[in-house]
Amino acid sequence: MHTRRAFTNLTLAASAAVALSLAALLPVTSAQAQDKVVRIGFQKYGKLVLLKSKGSLEPALKALGYNVVWTEFPSGPPLLEALNVGAIDFGNTGEAPPIFAQAAGAPIQYVAYEPPAPQGEAILVPKDSPLKTVADLKGKKVALNKGSNVHYLLVKALEKADVKYSEITPVFLAPADARAAFEKGAVDAWVIWDPFQAAAEVATQARTLADGTGIVSNYQFYFSSQKFLSADPKVVDLVLAQLSEVDDWAKGDIKAVAEQLSPSVGLPVPVLELALKRQSYGIKPINDAVIAEQQQVADTFLSLGLIPKAIKISDVARKSGS
Repeated sequence: MHTRRAFTNLTLAASAAVALSLAALLPVTSAQAQDKVVRIGFQKYGKLVLLKSKGSLEPALKALGYNVVWTEFPSGPPLLEALNVGAIDFGNTGEAPPIFAQAAGAPIQYVAYEPPAPQGEAILVPKDSPLKTVADLKGKKVALNKGSNVHYLLVKALEKADVKYSEITPVFLAPADARAAFEKGAVDAWVIWDPFQAAAEVATQARTLADGTGIVSNYQFYFSSQKFLSADPKVVDLVLAQLSEVDDWAKGDIKAVAEQLSPSVGLPVPVLELALKRQSYGIKPINDAVIAEQQQVADTFLSLGLIPKAIKISDVARKSGS
């Protein structure tokens, strides 16, 4: 019952966030009822934000008779819930959210990934914290966004330190609320990803107990709904091609990227430069090795009772050439 209740709470929280996004989308989709539309979900940071700000996707899709609708989400779980209910067609998240989504029956399809970026997420403590190692988290309160990529980092870091997940107190908070709790001392540690991670490091001199190095890969994945991919595979391929172009530009001029992102994400250029240097580059098709790593994430969450049933990643992965 505990597992089912925890999973239900996750779904309800995600659905609440999606309801707000749906409300924002309805007037747009009604006005464009006669047009073909690709609806893209994005987060505060990443290649999709760059693609949106660059403005190159719109004319490329217009040539295929498509308009674009962009919707921002605070994290991966509500983004994939939006894909589940048909509010978006395409988006990206870290490695953990799709595990929860697939277990809930969401019709997601992995279509591409970015290489590992293990330094792009970390377990942070205040600069004057007495905690020195991950093992010191035993009996402590740890803030994190439930169902996000850092959820898996925490699980695996504790495992490596020989601390049971049940021996810490997880405090499930969205990034903004977690930052506030962290600064007030309401939690002992915070597991978070870039650029929030970089912002905390720069603003508060937060210390890193551990990042993903040697623990987790921290992949970023791109998804389509199964329905949209089946109906319009060329549109998905075009979006991925446009992302690859942005990716090529970004890895070659990190300072320029930081300057372009700064106004839209509301973070200083130095913070974004720090985050971008820890990001990975390259938009790649899904392969067997990545599927196998994702399966390990799913199996780990199942063993902890975090998802209600076993899932098979290969069932929802679009491999190269398919």
